[in-house]
Amino acid sequence: MYEFAVTPAVNQIRRRGVTITDVTAGSIGAELELEPGDRIMRVNGRVVRDYLDFRFQSSGETDLVFDVRKHTGEDWELNIERDEAEDFGLGFEQIVPRQCANECLFCFCKGNPETARPSLFVRDEDVRLSFLYGNYTTLTSISEDEMRRVIEQRLSPQYVSVHATDLEVRAYLLGIDKERADISGKMQQMIDAGIEIHAQVVLCPKINDGEILRRTIYDLAKLHPHVRSVAIVPLGLTRYLNDPRLTPVTPEFCRTVIKEVSTIQRDLKDKLGTTFAFLGDEIYLKAGRNVPSRKHYGDSPQIEDGVGMVRGFANQFDSLMRALGRKHLSEERSAGRALRGSVMTGTLFAPVLRKMIERMNQQAGTRLEVVAVENDYFGGDVSVAGLLTGGDFLAAREQVRGDFAIIPKVALKSDEPIMLDGMSFEELQGQFSVPIYALDFPAFASAVKNGFTPKAQARISEAT
Repeated sequence: MYEFAVTPAVNQIRRRGVTITDVTAGSIGAELELEPGDRIMRVNGRVVRDYLDFRFQSSGETDLVFDVRKHTGEDWELNIERDEAEDFGLGFEQIVPRQCANECLFCFCKGNPETARPSLFVRDEDVRLSFLYGNYTTLTSISEDEMRRVIEQRLSPQYVSVHATDLEVRAYLLGIDKERADISGKMQQMIDAGIEIHAQVVLCPKINDGEILRRTIYDLAKLHPHVRSVAIVPLGLTRYLNDPRLTPVTPEFCRTVIKEVSTIQRDLKDKLGTTFAFLGDEIYLKAGRNVPSRKHYGDSPQIEDGVGMVRGFANQFDSLMRALGRKHLSEERSAGRALRGSVMTGTLFAPVLRKMIERMNQQAGTRLEVVAVENDYFGGDVSVAGLLTGGDFLAAREQVRGDFAIIPKVALKSDEPIMLDGMSFEELQGQFSVPIYALDFPAFASAVKNGFTPKAQARISEAT
């Protein structure tokens, strides 16, 4: 049952509520005559600040009252009865990130060229985005209202950039005073409320390594299982981030860190039953060491932070090789249609991928080559695939061999085909003499199995 009450809108509208961006045909939202541009202001009398509020306040409720500001300026009151599981069919505007108030020494936003997309200079510090996407917050300026929201709406897990439990070191790294740097009380408040925490350490040589790192790991381990894991990732320097207080991460440094942290990992594995403190893949690759086994990473709690990604890729590759088998090899060779092309990736991962592709070429009869793409856009020691730009790929196009080129899909924005330097994927395609595909591993595996047939190419192009 739906009842409408329409009243004139007031002048001087204070912009609050959450804007509807799309309405699914045949949904409750469509029946309510809600439209893109309408704003839901309150649910059952409670103010709505964003779509998380809407989801929380409407979840599990069968009798609801929506206060809606129509895009025409009218105010509607909608009285709704629905089945608990019925979806409203509404899409909402994205959350505007809360801005960071720190001045971190290593902030990657400081390492962008002036020509970078404006969004790359946004320094977010938002517990909502931490819950939704795994973005890290320092908790240094979280308000009481935000803390209440985390607890009330069960925004768990939270991803927290700790960096160091030594307050002087943490304050130095974040560019704030020691009082703000101390988040022990805030973390304990979350823990007492049952909020799960995953911690992060951006490892800066000569600042928070060595004994400081050891203390940080063990301090956080005391809070396990409420603090579920710690990701230790290396400082990344671009040519634009050249603060003299920062020391580059070298292969020798990475080998030392692996040696020291491995001892801690074994100890915590015995005590806690989990590795708990995980090193980023980049540390192993820069050290020239193999990444640990799948068992080491458990349920890969911080894989989106580059912790366990290489192991996951290697396991997927092994599965692909088993699926191809010897039969595929004989069929491809007898048909004379070996797959010829180039796979482009960052210089850090290229040696690892090259070994895998050589194995595929030998077993499956493919003729693929790996192109290591230098990152000239950021420079410095940036070498991961996800930070490559259109200009970087163009600079390496002369190295492409075969009938097509593949670039890593992580080089594109998640919601549109555009790269960090603003170049669209379509623009990039237009400047290559062979077709280009932006693929994740499942799409790559499908392409290999299907041999880039016209039908397979069409599916891949649509996905890209």
